[in-house]
Order: sequence, then C-alpha cells, then structure tokens
Amino acid sequence: MTVTREHIIRDVSEALYISPETLRPEDNLEDHGMDSVRIMELVEKWRSAGAEDIDFISLAEDQHLSHWFETLDRLQRE
Repeated sequence: MTVTREHIIRDVSEALYISPETLRPEDNLEDHGMDSVRIMELVEKWRSAGAEDIDFISLAEDQHLSHWFETLDRLQRE
C-alpha cells in the first residue's frame, strides 16, 4: 500500500485532533501541536502501511507538511 497525501493529511489531523481542512502544505506542524511522541506514532503507522523506509529524523528535522509529502513520496519511489 502507498501512503498518499490524503492518508498523511488524515493521519496528521487525527493525531493533532484538528480538522483535515485546516491543514495547508506550508503549515509547520509544530505550530499545531506536533511533538516527538506523535511523530513516532505516525512513523510506525506509515511503516505498517508500506512506507518502510520512513524514520523519525526525516520528519522531525522539518515539520512542514509539504516536507512530509515530499519525503514520503521520495521514499516510496526508491
């Protein structure tokens, strides 16, 4: 299974308890309350869904939603 942008938005909004419609690609998720525990939960969820090469550092170093889209897209193409 591929982790799509729609999956990312859904999972992030659920983790942050916010509406998916409030998220924009340019958003820094830290401003919405993203923390290391939530990032680890998302990493595990996305690994289980098929994005096996995703890691905590790749997401934590830049918490902009657009970076997460690009990172997951790239890792799933490799």
